[in-house]
Amino acid sequence: MNEEINFIVDAAKEQMESSIDHLIKELRSIRAGKASPSMLSTVMVEYYGSQTPLGQVANVNTPDARTISIQPWEKQMLQEIEKAIMLANLGFNPMNNGESIIINVPPLTEERRKDLAKQSKAEAEHAKVGIRNARKEANNDIKKLDVSEDMKSNVETDIQDLTDSYVKKVDELYSTKEKEIMTV
Repeated sequence: MNEEINFIVDAAKEQMESSIDHLIKELRSIRAGKASPSMLSTVMVEYYGSQTPLGQVANVNTPDARTISIQPWEKQMLQEIEKAIMLANLGFNPMNNGESIIINVPPLTEERRKDLAKQSKAEAEHAKVGIRNARKEANNDIKKLDVSEDMKSNVETDIQDLTDSYVKKVDELYSTKEKEIMTV
């Protein structure tokens, strides 16, 4: 019987961890003022007939806080990369110098910072919903088990504690991102 309970708790924990991982990935893609290679993580480039992530056809780095430099492995990829960045609609204006592509990252306006903070908050709420759904599924599975009410109650308390700790992680991640966004 304990194996079933452990399985249910582990499955809930795995789902909650997955919500956190997804949140981290989403927050990383939200721009916070200074240049970062992760800002281009969603850019897909046409490479020999297939859509390929930018990071697999070029070296993407940040020489300073306001610049992203893209050095393609193959020179003939410059136009494709430039086109892909424009199509990604990230609000960047890539400049091709024949050797590499340079993107100057403009400073964020106060209004844009607030929008990004709202977007971050929405992602955090989405993660919390995922965590709560994992708790709900686990509690439903526990109710179906043929164990004592005390045992069910204890496991439900453990799952609630797990939920609280993951919700706290979400709040910490959001708080850190909000500070990062709002810092001028």
